[in-house]
Amino acid sequence: MVTAAAIIARATLSNMRRFTLLVLLVALSSCKGGEGVSSFRPPSNPVSVRGWILDVKGAQRAETIEMEIARRSQLFLSSSVWVENGHYASGGIAENGAFVILDVPPNDPVIGFNAPGAETAKVVMEGIPPLADVYIPALILQNGGATVDDPKKIVVRLAGSVSRPTPTGKTAKVAGYTVPIIEVPTNQLVDRRDYPDVPGFRPVATVR
Repeated sequence: MVTAAAIIARATLSNMRRFTLLVLLVALSSCKGGEGVSSFRPPSNPVSVRGWILDVKGAQRAETIEMEIARRSQLFLSSSVWVENGHYASGGIAENGAFVILDVPPNDPVIGFNAPGAETAKVVMEGIPPLADVYIPALILQNGGATVDDPKKIVVRLAGSVSRPTPTGKTAKVAGYTVPIIEVPTNQLVDRRDYPDVPGFRPVATVR
């Protein structure tokens, strides 16, 4: 019998293999005519987009916490993410649903997700400034779009000459929600390339 812990361990390994394959494919695709010259270039002043997937809309929850964690781990293992109309991006989805996408073009990017039951999910953004960090927690995927469990927790940050988070007076749109753009001290953006923590998600305990 396959345990929930085994499913999660397998998900972690498969994610690592899938990410390695993606890097290799990008490297091979970047070679032009055998000259070793990359045909792909990262966008100027790229944006980082981070967050975590809560679930797919309408998904059937499992009866126990352990089974639910195993179900969602399998869901995340079977999911992928990309930047629409983008030729260069890096990142992926972790086994706990956390995701990070780097080298996203600013202004009006669209992030696409392919998950079981939400193969055409996407997050449309508008007015994202260059070098911003966009944080989207508790994302609920659905075909053709996505919603957020608590839109007030979406954050669009910029590094600025400020001592504490300060509203800029400007806004952006993320998945249809209007979000204030804030400036933060530069040292608060050191995590912009990291997978965010997922509240409440824990590995399944193995009983011996």
